[in-house]
Amino acid sequence: MKQSRKWVLSGVMLCMFVLLIILLKSVDVAAVGPEGTVIGLSHVNAAFHDGTGVNMTWYKITQGLGLVTIATAGVFACIGVIQLIQRKSLRKVDPAILRLGALYVLVMILYVFFEKFIVNYRPIVMPGADTPEASFPSTHTMLVCTVMGSTMMAIGQYLPNMKLRTGVRLVCAIIIGVTVVGRLLCGVHWLTDIFGGLLISASLLFMFSAFADRMNTSEQRL
Repeated sequence: MKQSRKWVLSGVMLCMFVLLIILLKSVDVAAVGPEGTVIGLSHVNAAFHDGTGVNMTWYKITQGLGLVTIATAGVFACIGVIQLIQRKSLRKVDPAILRLGALYVLVMILYVFFEKFIVNYRPIVMPGADTPEASFPSTHTMLVCTVMGSTMMAIGQYLPNMKLRTGVRLVCAIIIGVTVVGRLLCGVHWLTDIFGGLLISASLLFMFSAFADRMNTSEQRL
């Protein structure tokens, strides 16, 4: 896929994400959440939640996959730190590692931002909590999709063995798929929370890939 198309797709996904927020704030808004909390597109969200119910087993599975995702990001972070120590210059750290680091920082910023800028609350009060928590977008979905998706793109540079590289990419894809399905079925998010997480993840990944293409093109010219 051409670099320009990736930038366009990143922008389209971001616009769709913003549009979803606008819809949640303005269309079919009703107090269908716990303790009278409101949600937009309430009929669709409530119907889906009533259909799936709450399944804490799926929740625990997705939480475990989240830890695997954090560990994966930690591996790349450790590679970056080791390279920085050995090469004694941030500029000499692999560009792929620097791009991943920048992506991780952006994900963390978005994670914190949506904890403060609350679009809607969870459909349930989580065990151990006194009040409903922020729910949109599913930052868990965003984290797993973005980190595992970027790992699939970057891993080729560090795994020359094609079979091993394919295996790692397959595992990443499975983790993404199980997380999305599990997050849909566990009942701790509204349907639109998951869509929001997927849209912002897609925007970030297209941007990451387009930026990588741009940097690679610049390096080839040099």
